[in-house]
Amino acid sequence: MSRPMLKRLKRHASLIPLYLLTTAGAFGAVAFAVRTALQNPDVQWNRRRNEIPNEEYRAKQYKLYSLKDNAQVECPAPRY
Repeated sequence: MSRPMLKRLKRHASLIPLYLLTTAGAFGAVAFAVRTALQNPDVQWNRRRNEIPNEEYRAKQYKLYSLKDNAQVECPAPRY
């Protein structure tokens, strides 16, 4: 933070939660976008390494939160 911003925060202490929540929200949005880009099976970064990337996720859980256990559930998708 720059010095004028610190002086402004000292004068208006009620702005501190606003800055903290805005920073936390921006960080959370960036973290979720990076997680989605790296772990979502719909995104394919390198086609040469694996031509059928969806087969890697046949038995894996890739959702952020799931209420049921996917270990016993057989994937209904066809094998390519």
